[in-house]
Amino acid sequence: MTDTETVTPTASDTGQSRKPVLTRWLITGMAALATLALALTVLVTTDDQDETATAAPSADSADAGFARDMAVHHQQAVEMAYIVRDRTTDQDVRRLAYDIAQTQANQRGMLLGWLDLWGQPKTSPTYMSWMKSGHTGMDMSHEAKDGSLMPGMATNTELAKLQGLKGKQAEILYLQLMYDHHLGGVDMARACAKRCEVEPEQKLAQGMVEAQQSEIRLMTDLLRQRGSAPR
Repeated sequence: MTDTETVTPTASDTGQSRKPVLTRWLITGMAALATLALALTVLVTTDDQDETATAAPSADSADAGFARDMAVHHQQAVEMAYIVRDRTTDQDVRRLAYDIAQTQANQRGMLLGWLDLWGQPKTSPTYMSWMKSGHTGMDMSHEAKDGSLMPGMATNTELAKLQGLKGKQAEILYLQLMYDHHLGGVDMARACAKRCEVEPEQKLAQGMVEAQQSEIRLMTDLLRQRGSAPR
């Protein structure tokens, strides 16, 4: 599913109380495109004004590696948000999913925009290799599961299971998967905040750490309300 995919209302969304939620979902892709354009404009303007600007990051730099890998990581978060949107009418979970989808689609647009500006490829030959460059180990407290691309990411089997659930069961699995997703994302963002050299990217990464840690606490509370907990 792409960031700009058209959202079709489900039977549960036809009530008047659902219209604001659907409107927000419909503008998520548009917001991502606007953020991408803004990121390119700001960086190009900064580059034009600063003749002493440093050279673009190399393909094996932490800056380029983080941008490529986090763009993939974010794409799955957006995908999971769309899945749970159609499988529950609970407004707390739908609101959280919307917020995550909008935020991470926007950030993904910025990351891909920077890669375009730097003339770097958008796919990594080896995921997470940037976290090992020049260091004896990886700044990761969580390992990738068998079948997942990177730490925190769900497997195809887990995504298929989420697609087959509804109501409270879908809410719980979504919250558990997104909890894990954020744990991996926080590790990656924290590493970029330390290793990346492009200041706007460092600031974006630090913002990811703070925002996702807050959402981790919220997801823990939502799981507790449903008689469950992170896995």
